[in-house]
Amino acid sequence: MNPKIELNKVKFVYFLGIGGIGMSAIARWFLKNGIQVSGYDKTPSTLTNTLSEEGINIHYEDDVRCIPQEILINRDSCIFIYTPAIPKDHLEKNFLLDQGIPLYKRSEILGWITEQIPTLAVAGTHGKTTTSSLLTHILKNANKNVTAFLGGITQNYGTNFLPNEGPEDIICVVEADEYDRSFLTLFPYAAAVTSTDADHLDIYGDDSSVKESFQLFVNQIQNEGYLIQKNGLGLKSSINQDSFGLENGNFHARNIRIENHRMVFDMVYPNGIISDIPMRIPGFHNIENALAASALAMQVGVSAEEIKEGIASFKGVKRRFEYHLESNEHVFIDDYAHHPTEITACLKSIKALYPNEKLTAIFQPHLFSRTKDFLEDFAESLTLADEVYLLDIYPARELPIPGINSELLLSKINHPNKQVISKKDFVQKMKIDKPKLLVTMGAGDIDTILGDIKNAIISL
Repeated sequence: MNPKIELNKVKFVYFLGIGGIGMSAIARWFLKNGIQVSGYDKTPSTLTNTLSEEGINIHYEDDVRCIPQEILINRDSCIFIYTPAIPKDHLEKNFLLDQGIPLYKRSEILGWITEQIPTLAVAGTHGKTTTSSLLTHILKNANKNVTAFLGGITQNYGTNFLPNEGPEDIICVVEADEYDRSFLTLFPYAAAVTSTDADHLDIYGDDSSVKESFQLFVNQIQNEGYLIQKNGLGLKSSINQDSFGLENGNFHARNIRIENHRMVFDMVYPNGIISDIPMRIPGFHNIENALAASALAMQVGVSAEEIKEGIASFKGVKRRFEYHLESNEHVFIDDYAHHPTEITACLKSIKALYPNEKLTAIFQPHLFSRTKDFLEDFAESLTLADEVYLLDIYPARELPIPGINSELLLSKINHPNKQVISKKDFVQKMKIDKPKLLVTMGAGDIDTILGDIKNAIISL
């Protein structure tokens, strides 16, 4: 086990995989606290470009010579942090290990940072980014002193990291990531669990191991703490707890209606009702996320009126049901959905908001292993769209699996209007078709063509 490091002795931090959404939040925390930050990532991105503009030195070649010499000379005052997505044969990683330098996972550092701060953690295979971001906004709106480590870029603040204002009465919000069991380094005061569906089976092996890991996470909530879990998950705990759900649970919604393509609902909770809550972020799943966030906010003294104000003014998270076009002529929504459950929730919500429109969907599968594990479920979820396009599988950290490709997934989709297409050809097709209702989905690099798609649709 790696030794804990005293913060006042840290002068440098070096990241392997700094461009990840969670890693970059930690990088920003160190930078905000006056520590020199640098690191490696595989490819440039909008996020790495932003980090560079903020003063972080980033390189994109796996080359030991790119590690700043100042860091290697002063290794005792440097923390080396890596993401589990870094491959085993990575040259810089193996060089540091050969030098006897301890490498810390992001989760270890996050656990260390939040060890002394009352922490509200949001876990779940789906919904944790929106829920933790909404919780952060509710707390900020209520003038709480918040620091937050999020897994997405909030529309309200334009960042995945929010620093606290001074050292007094800090509340920390953390998106608790189940990937590689990272969340087991956290010991929060209170936590929400939004879902425990099977995912990351390349790590866990089977769905029972996923559930077991979430149970271990729940066991680490402080004894005097609080748990809110989605109704029916069945996670066991002896601490104070509630359940939430769209229709059932201690926290649930009623009188859900759609007004001007937006959802409005009443929140029923153990001590009362919050009526007529308008949501700027649509989707039945986002109502559930709002219930979970509200339960945690109440645990730290946020009032019902402040919760209503926070939900009403929350603009959402980039790539989570994000509108790129919204007019009488065209609606273009982008979503991070990359699991069958998420795709189903996304498509059903769009159908509810625009029941009379033809829905065109383009999906970029993420990971060969995930595509293989959920092939039939992906096919079933995608049939909810009226027209389906598939991009090639985005490999991320994986090597190809023979026979697993988008053509195989396409063959499983019971739908007459379906096609595998390249990003370039899809943009060209949008110039011709100009669909009235379009959604893009996926966790890979599909977001790199969103601007091109938008311009294609509105071009004359």
